Amino acid sequence: MAGLIERYREFLPVTDQTPVISLEEGNTPLIPAPRLSQAVGADVYLKYEGANPTGSFKDRGMTMAVSKAAEHGAKAVICASTGNTSASAAAYAARAGMQCIVLIPEGKVALGKLAQVALSGASIVQIEGNFDQCLDMVRYLSEHYPVELVNSVNPFRIDGQKTGAFEIVDALGNPPTYQAMPVGNAGNITAYWAGYKLYRDVGKTGALPTMLGFQAAGAAPIVHGAPVTHPETVATAIRIGNPASWKQAEVARDESGGTIQAVTDEEILEAYRFLSSKEGVFCEPASAAGVAGILRLGKEGFFKASDSIVCILTGNGLKDPQTAMRFSEEIAVMAPDGRALAEHLSLQPVG
Repeated sequence: MAGLIERYREFLPVTDQTPVISLEEGNTPLIPAPRLSQAVGADVYLKYEGANPTGSFKDRGMTMAVSKAAEHGAKAVICASTGNTSASAAAYAARAGMQCIVLIPEGKVALGKLAQVALSGASIVQIEGNFDQCLDMVRYLSEHYPVELVNSVNPFRIDGQKTGAFEIVDALGNPPTYQAMPVGNAGNITAYWAGYKLYRDVGKTGALPTMLGFQAAGAAPIVHGAPVTHPETVATAIRIGNPASWKQAEVARDESGGTIQAVTDEEILEAYRFLSSKEGVFCEPASAAGVAGILRLGKEGFFKASDSIVCILTGNGLKDPQTAMRFSEEIAVMAPDGRALAEHLSLQPVG
């Protein structure tokens, strides 16, 4: 199956002169979640973006950003990242034969993401600071040196990411009543809202969803109305104190009649475990922020039984294996003795 640029070419700013740099991204599963639906009190689906080639939603925007960079003759791309953007940029740059430069906050990137970048041949620099300082630096370099910036401030990233909304409408026939998602740098909520509006404008649907965004409580600048100087959360992918697409996210919230709220790390981890243990879906912690949000709203009686909700699970659980192991039960070690094992597992003999 073709990548998302070829599938949605008529809705994207590409021409016959655009060299399409693709890893067959997009077309990710929309998974019904019956136990989550029961817990929330509405019909819930999980848009599993962890099925993209580098394991996150970033591939949707990166195929566009790197394709347009290639069209412009760029030889190098640069990004600041909490992990997923760097993995995606490195992969697509490698595919295009470009140099990739990645700036990451020191000690703040999950090992699964860093491993992807390290093997790609990208130039990785850890900065003694946070993501927002990294973004300031890559903006400076892209303005003064011949490198193409591929963070979500690049409008082509948003163009690519809005295809997620197209896929949801194509799968369901209409937008959901609500769309719930994590909010970090805020480009994704911006992109999905743009995608839904475009599909409405071209007559693919007559409806629009209400957008529900959720930030981590320790990194919730939009919720608090002021940048967070030292953002902290177990959800490393959304550990961002001054989102680049802040204003656009507020527009998506306000135009859709939605909300952007904060969820605690405890709520995020509870949702993270729920998805794996009840639905069999393994996502990275940040992905579970949207699920944490709807679980709380469900307890408050926010939803009606007739509502449909799509939760965007932004990244694969293997992006952050340390968190999975840290918050899991200790693994037993036993001798190879069948009866002892049965006793340990509380199994009863047959007959």
